[in-house]
Amino acid sequence: MNPNPTSAGDTRSDRTEARTQDRTKAPWSQTLKVYLEPTSLRMLALGFSSGLPLLLVLGTLSFWLREAGIDRTTIGYLSWVGLAYGFKWAWAPLVDRLPIPLLTRRLGRRRSWLLLAQLAVMLGLAGMAGSDPRLGLERVVWCALLTAFASATQDIALDAFRIESASMERQAALAATYQTGYRLAMIWAGAGVLWLAARTQGPGAVGYQHGAWHAAYLVMAGSMAVGLVTVLLSPEPLPRRLPPPKNAIEWLRGALVEPFADFLRRYRWQAALILALIAVYRISDVVMGIMANPFYVDMGYTKDEVAAVSKVFGVIMTLAGAFVGGALSVRLGVLRVLMLGAVLSTISNLLFAWLATRGHDLTALIAVISADNLSSGIASAAFIAYLSSLTNVNYSATQYALFSSLMLLLPKFTAGFSGRYVDAYGYVQFFSSTAALGLPVLLLVWLVSRVKMAGSD
Repeated sequence: MNPNPTSAGDTRSDRTEARTQDRTKAPWSQTLKVYLEPTSLRMLALGFSSGLPLLLVLGTLSFWLREAGIDRTTIGYLSWVGLAYGFKWAWAPLVDRLPIPLLTRRLGRRRSWLLLAQLAVMLGLAGMAGSDPRLGLERVVWCALLTAFASATQDIALDAFRIESASMERQAALAATYQTGYRLAMIWAGAGVLWLAARTQGPGAVGYQHGAWHAAYLVMAGSMAVGLVTVLLSPEPLPRRLPPPKNAIEWLRGALVEPFADFLRRYRWQAALILALIAVYRISDVVMGIMANPFYVDMGYTKDEVAAVSKVFGVIMTLAGAFVGGALSVRLGVLRVLMLGAVLSTISNLLFAWLATRGHDLTALIAVISADNLSSGIASAAFIAYLSSLTNVNYSATQYALFSSLMLLLPKFTAGFSGRYVDAYGYVQFFSSTAALGLPVLLLVWLVSRVKMAGSD
């Protein structure tokens, strides 16, 4: 891209790309040292607290609901709880600028919002633990909404915390460690919940038992302590000194209007192309993911089988994908790795279509989950770094919330119809269709890269 060089808030993406050739000459040992820096390790723990709630209100919840006998169409519609992540831009300006009484003075702006959001996530998960979907879905839905809203708020504050904690040259590495923690949490919130529920249910027991899910979700609520402790022990990033507003109207303009206007000023007509790429980059993965757990249930896989495969092979391939994606982004540039991640994500969805023809095949499940986690780790690490490169640090929370909300809005809405699609056409056609959703992504990544090259000449 060719942002206006006279803007005081120019992003550093062009300068970062310009250094790529020099970085490729550095030894790999020097490149990988960045992962051991304190800031990177903090992002590992905070990524865990960020990733934990997502599956608990979407993927794992769909497994729980399906086992409780809830139909696939209803499960698909209930995935719209995740739209809270797609609208977080609406309250991001408040998180960016509004202090919390007592907490902000003691902890700082970013850490105070992180702590408050994490406590709310714990409360929502505890409420879900006490809800039995067979007795009614209303309480489950309200507690899931609280969890999703608090989780989205945590993400707003954490994205700003990450962007403000290091230079742009280290954002890809921070994205990789953040994504590693995030994916570890998703494995704990996916495979871990299934393993805990199976252990609570007892060996040899089959069928639905609410007590097993109650215990598992309470453990998940307690697991948010990882993030709480990290926030309390972390330093607050150096605050950006902004001129004090003269009145309420000026404050609202600076908080609500200026972050979006700044982005449009810097990228002009190119903003539409960037926003289109952001809107669809993860659509194939998100739409497919809602029906993954009902698919496992319908194929006859037990909680232990899904947990074991995700825990062993999923962890290995997710860690490999996140670190490979982060390291390749540092050495080769983010856009090249974005293209690689988009190609791999499309292929992994086709593998799920193949898996649907195999019935109960544990070996095939291992291969497909491994490939899916590897591709997702690579794509996510590069995508987070790309979004970070687009932000102006003066508006980091609001602008990143806009990008990450846009990233989820269309995919989450489309995913709500996934249950009806499976009921009408079956799993094979569903997974094949989600792979086809990834084809426009390849074109958009190519267009963005071409426009960027032209703007750099």
